[in-house]
Amino acid sequence: MIGGPAGRTPTLEMVAAAAGVSRATVSRVVNGSTSVTPEIVEAVNAAIADLDYVPNRMARSLASRRTDVIALIVPESTSTVFADPFFAPVVRGVARTLADTDYTLNLLIASESRPDKTRRYLLGGNVDGALVVSHHVDDHSYVGLGDQLPIVYGGRPLNPELAASYHVDVDNVASARTATEHLVGLGRRRIAMIAGRQDMPAGVDRLDGWRQALEAAGLDADQAPVEFGDFSQLSGSQAMERLLGRASGAPSSDGVPIDAVFAANDQMAAGAIQVLQARGIAVPDEVAVVGFDDDSFAASFTPALTTIHQPAAELGAAMADVLVRRIAGEDPPRRTLIPTRLIRRASA
Repeated sequence: MIGGPAGRTPTLEMVAAAAGVSRATVSRVVNGSTSVTPEIVEAVNAAIADLDYVPNRMARSLASRRTDVIALIVPESTSTVFADPFFAPVVRGVARTLADTDYTLNLLIASESRPDKTRRYLLGGNVDGALVVSHHVDDHSYVGLGDQLPIVYGGRPLNPELAASYHVDVDNVASARTATEHLVGLGRRRIAMIAGRQDMPAGVDRLDGWRQALEAAGLDADQAPVEFGDFSQLSGSQAMERLLGRASGAPSSDGVPIDAVFAANDQMAAGAIQVLQARGIAVPDEVAVVGFDDDSFAASFTPALTTIHQPAAELGAAMADVLVRRIAGEDPPRRTLIPTRLIRRASA
C-alpha cells in the first residue's frame, strides 16, 4: 500500500501501527538511534517504505539538533563564480559525495552579502557544517568559527589564525615546479610568469614553485620577469602586454624579451596567447605557454594549452567527505592533497 488510508498523508502514528511498535520507537529509528534492535528497525523501515512516509524535517531537527544541511561558501562575486570554470566541477564533486547522504547542499556566494550576515547564518543553527572555496587572506569572517561549527577549506588558508584548519588542496608549489621544469626541459631560458592574486594560496604557492624551478635550473629567479593578474582572461592579456613592454632583460635574437610563460591558471594563459598572436608572435615556436587547471579553456583554445591538470571535481568530493566525517565525530587528516599531472598539448 502506498500512502495513508483514503489518500491521507502518512504520519508517525500510522507507521507505528503498521510496524506494531510505539510512536517513540518509530521516532528513535527515524533519528538513527542505536538502542533499537535490528529486527524492530527492519519492521519500522518496511512500514515507512510501504506507507511512503517522509519524516518531518523540522521535528527531526529539533530532536537531533541536526539540520542535514551543508553550506558551500564561495567568497567571490556572482559574476566570478559563474564565469570561472573552476567552480562548477567543485560543486559537482561536492554534490556527488552528498548524494549518498541525507545532507542538502546550500550554495552561499558570500561576497554578495555582508560578512557578518554569512557568519550569523552559519552560527544560527541553519547548517551542520560548511565548505569554503576560494578563500582570501583578508577575509576574517571564519576566524573562530571552527570551534563552533565543522568547516573544511578548499586550499590552505593563508590567515595564520586558520592555520590549524581542515583543508583539501593540491600541491600548488610542486605542481608549479613541474610546469616550469617542463619549459626548462624544452630549452627555454627566459621564462616569465603571470602570477595570480597574492591574497590567495594558489597565487602565492604557484609563484613560489616557479621561482624554485628557475633556481634549480641555475636561472636567476630574481631577474626573471613576473606580472600579476586576478585569474581572469582579461588580466592575463594585460599582464602579457606588460611583459612584452618590458625594456629590461637579456636581449634576444628574435626581438622577444621572453621565450616562455607560465600562467597561474588557464584563463590567464589564454589571455596571454591572445596578445602574443595579435603581436604576430608564434606560440609555441617563439614563446611557449603553460597554464594551470586543465579547465574548459585548455582543450578548446587554439593552440590547445599545455597545463597542469587540477582535478577540481575530486577536490570538491574530498572536501565533502572530510566534512561529513567531521560532522559524524571522526577525526580525518587536517590536510588532504589531491594529485595533479602535466598535460602536454600544442602550446608547449
